[in-house]
Amino acid sequence: MRHGTLKSGVIGWPIDHSLSPRLYGFWMREHGINGVYHAIAVETNALPALLKTLADEGYVGLNVTVPHKEAVMAHLDEITDQARWIGAVNTIVIDEKAHLRGSNTDGFGFIENLKGGHPGFSAASGPAVVLGAGGAARAIVAALIDGGAPSITLANRTRARADQIADDLGGPVRVVDWAARNAALKDVALLVNTTTLGMAGKAALDISLDALPTEALVNDIVYVPLETPLLGAAKARGNAVVDGLGMLLHQGRPGFATFFGVDPKVTDDLRRYVLSGTG
Repeated sequence: MRHGTLKSGVIGWPIDHSLSPRLYGFWMREHGINGVYHAIAVETNALPALLKTLADEGYVGLNVTVPHKEAVMAHLDEITDQARWIGAVNTIVIDEKAHLRGSNTDGFGFIENLKGGHPGFSAASGPAVVLGAGGAARAIVAALIDGGAPSITLANRTRARADQIADDLGGPVRVVDWAARNAALKDVALLVNTTTLGMAGKAALDISLDALPTEALVNDIVYVPLETPLLGAAKARGNAVVDGLGMLLHQGRPGFATFFGVDPKVTDDLRRYVLSGTG
């Protein structure tokens, strides 16, 4: 049984942008947990040494952000089937025997965010289009496959990365060239942007929504700004939209529950508090 202050944190490079300390800090205060959460900047070549010291330093768990979600897998004692399938780990649980177990909660966060922002959402309700082919796209495509999506069309500026996801994950995934992204929106039930296009300081996402049914749900995993140009354009034409903040908040729930034994809730107060750290 562990006693004293429970230590947790997030590793990445860089790490100053992470909102996880605000998220976990809010929940620890809300539930009266004697714990701390550190943002740890670590370069990839320093990962093995850092991971070996965690248990001795009293850590119960870590979150993992870019660029370590794939590299960290080689240094863990156990990886869940889901994380191995996705090819990335974003949560590490550390037991009292210094056993490191990696999992991936990004897909859970994605689905829970859509259910929270658009009650009644089901991946099985119709075809989906996913833009982008990074780590988040991998987790989202996996979650849509698990959720029973009848088809998933993937488009990325570098097609080879999208082809790799389709090859790795299997399922009803088809890849189209980036130039075909507008036409791919015909008859879909869900459009998801996982690229950084539309993020503050980045170029806007160049896409025409003309072919998108007005009944389709539109989600952007970017949350700075909270309403991206994509979400603004979709809302203006009558589509239901869900912003990206909830994915960040919900993906933290399973890790927090495992680290501290409490299943936290995503509330409006939490959203406001975490957003106040994005300025």
